[in-house]
Amino acid sequence: MKALFIALICLISLPTPAQNKAIGSKEKLVFTASYKMSGLMTDLAQVTMETSQVKTASSTLLRLKCKARTFKKWDSYFKINDLYESYVSPKTLRPYLHNREINEGNYYKFMQYKYDYKAKVIQSLQRKRGRDGSYYDVRNRLNFGSSTIDLVSTIYKIRNLDIKKAAIGSSDSFSVIFDNQKSTVRVTLLAKETIKTKIGTKACYKLAISLNNSDILKGSNDNLIWLTADENKIPVYAKFKVAIGSGELKIESASGLKN
Repeated sequence: MKALFIALICLISLPTPAQNKAIGSKEKLVFTASYKMSGLMTDLAQVTMETSQVKTASSTLLRLKCKARTFKKWDSYFKINDLYESYVSPKTLRPYLHNREINEGNYYKFMQYKYDYKAKVIQSLQRKRGRDGSYYDVRNRLNFGSSTIDLVSTIYKIRNLDIKKAAIGSSDSFSVIFDNQKSTVRVTLLAKETIKTKIGTKACYKLAISLNNSDILKGSNDNLIWLTADENKIPVYAKFKVAIGSGELKIESASGLKN
């Protein structure tokens, strides 16, 4: 799942708006995730990205929820049931809480980040399942800069880049925390292309995604994402390459868009 969403050298910065102009509170994007098996690209899972409004005692937040589920015919081979979610400011997408729950085969892991901006600390909770089936927690306090965010918030932040004003070769970077480690995600505008998708023929921005301090993504310009060249900038297609192979993400439907 992480490889699907972390999908080159900095030349000119891509402008990042201070306000969220691309993400609404009722958006739902559905994708098919494919992986190359025996030389053939095979559909393995459905990925859903949804947004919703959540009211707390003191504020209203935007919930960014990403789910990945294997299609039933693959469950007996390797079942994936993953959840990534962040609770952010609707105006700036600044995160306040992030949860990540991984269920893949016999592997289970839960991570939670609570952001304390005054103390510049992330309260981290990591929960794992032991061989005997019991669960145990590990807690940490992580120092972070005001611009360090989680993976889900980064995906939606990228959609708020002011790409239409950028030249080919322009790029921007994000400080991302993942598994209690900080890395830098760099996004580079490679081209403007028109591609056919399940939701129609779309003019798109073709972006390269790179990640330092990590071996998740492999290759140079092998991890690509196409965003619609409109005010919503929704991802409609992605290609990724990891240590054990390569895959694709193709959009199936889009609803509740902000613009």
